[in-house]
Amino acid sequence: MATIKDIATKAGVSAATVSRVLNYDETMSVSPDTRNRIFKIAEELNYVKHTQNKKQIKDRPLEKRLAIIQWYTEQEEVHDLYYYAIRLGIEKQAHKLGYEITRIFHNDPLEKATQANGVIAIGKYSHQESHDIAALNSNLVFVDSNTLNLGYNCVISDFDGAVKMALDHFLSQDQTKIGLLAGEEKTADQTDSLIDPRFRSFKNYLSDLKLYDPRYVYIGKFSPESGYQMMEQAIKELGDDLPQAFFIANDAIAVGALRALQENNISVPERVSLISFNDTSLAKFAFPALSSIKVFTEQMGRSAVTLLSTLAEQEQETPEMVTLGTKLIKRDSSLN
Repeated sequence: MATIKDIATKAGVSAATVSRVLNYDETMSVSPDTRNRIFKIAEELNYVKHTQNKKQIKDRPLEKRLAIIQWYTEQEEVHDLYYYAIRLGIEKQAHKLGYEITRIFHNDPLEKATQANGVIAIGKYSHQESHDIAALNSNLVFVDSNTLNLGYNCVISDFDGAVKMALDHFLSQDQTKIGLLAGEEKTADQTDSLIDPRFRSFKNYLSDLKLYDPRYVYIGKFSPESGYQMMEQAIKELGDDLPQAFFIANDAIAVGALRALQENNISVPERVSLISFNDTSLAKFAFPALSSIKVFTEQMGRSAVTLLSTLAEQEQETPEMVTLGTKLIKRDSSLN
């Protein structure tokens, strides 16, 4: 039987690190890459915690098997703290409830989901993909994708409320010229381009106030490089008409945009205020630290497991959607 020491040796870390990671110690500071490597090795070695003896495993009911489907590959997830945190929340709650977990990354065979009693799908899927997943297992919850109109349960964050929260803060500081740096994504099968829901909320809210200006909107990718390029373009095109503030679709874009502003000697927040989205560690350690909308990603994961467990115990007549609120974390990049 594999031990913590076996996993530590193969992962190249200490036994204490392995123990704390496998027990979901939230105070443990370890990179996503290392954390993923430890879990992968533990799975390869068929590691079983000492608190679970063979009789417990043998007697575990089949309904305690959960499949997690992710729209990312395993390597892509390592570089995305947002989706990594959602999965971590799912796994923590699933372990508390006694579930065995099967992880299915993008490009892995989906058939493994048929062996589980329930499925949680993380990410953005086309209508066809959503139907294909549902055909494999009807006890299903999507996370970070509004699938209610397709007839499937889902857990999402209140993007509309989050955007209004950020814009109201700018307006409270008499900043009425507000720009947007948004991202564009494609579904997992690359068939559909997805309009950032934050763009819709931004446009609708400012249009109602007669403050929307399309010249202040830039759309790129969810990366620091794209954020840098979009802000550079805004600085060159708008000159002295550069907005007083920008709402930015995620922390990665904001980090790149911040660098562009600094290289052009544009002071933050005195000349341009920034509020980003997600509130990952990138926001906290940027300079100046980024004000950001906190999305409760781990809670999204926990809520998905709770919803799935509840629905499994009752006859469901209609799909359900759980919408989680967000919170504005004020830091140095905005006038406060």
